[in-house]
Amino acid sequence: MQASPASRILFSGDTAMIVEFGDTVDRHVNALVLEFAHRVERAAIPGIEELVPTFRSLMVHYEPLLLEPADLMARLKEMIAGLEAADMAGLLEQSGRLWHMPTCYDEAVAPDLAEVAARTGMTASQVVDCHSAETYHVYMLGYLPGFPYMGNVPSRLVLPKLATPRLKVPVGGIAIAGEMTAIYPMESPGGWYLIGRTPVPIWDLRRDPPALIAPGDKVKFDPVSLDAFAAMAARAAEGSLTLAPEPFSSGAHP
Repeated sequence: MQASPASRILFSGDTAMIVEFGDTVDRHVNALVLEFAHRVERAAIPGIEELVPTFRSLMVHYEPLLLEPADLMARLKEMIAGLEAADMAGLLEQSGRLWHMPTCYDEAVAPDLAEVAARTGMTASQVVDCHSAETYHVYMLGYLPGFPYMGNVPSRLVLPKLATPRLKVPVGGIAIAGEMTAIYPMESPGGWYLIGRTPVPIWDLRRDPPALIAPGDKVKFDPVSLDAFAAMAARAAEGSLTLAPEPFSSGAHP
């Protein structure tokens, strides 16, 4: 099946353009964004400095002294036309990376687990089972460097943000809000429900790139005990904890 993305190009100041592919947050629109980003990157157009994919758009930063806006606009329109001619259904069947993220859901590191259970009418154990049963799609990175917006959480776990955000969420905090789940890459304020924690450093300036997870990746949260979490956290502090992804094919996902 083929489909034509409803796209438009907008200026964002005099050094960036935004290519929008829709006005909804869903995996099909996001697949278009990520595929278009890959095509622009492969084109290696002189003057393009950075590509920033979001849920439904791609921001293209460029140097106007090296690249005329009209020329960039024309190149982007050419690539959009090529994208429209592609098999859009096939984009959703792309292979990618699957990260099995060790996750501790013990209430010692999950201060909002009991409240989430109460608000959803489940037990804490059922919340853990529900959250960890899914394989999540990484829509985009934002808010903090390396902060992955992942979806979609099961409908039973959809909750609004906290009424009062906490001032400190620890590194590796795993949280939910709305239809999204996320991992905090560094200590920061946060208004999402904190239901677990991973010892895996997902943001490390010693890596290239520093972000472990990229848009288009998939993440599965694998429950571990508090003792196992502590042992892995000690290895992470020493710099000896590593995590390697597995190949992923959406066609194999239920």
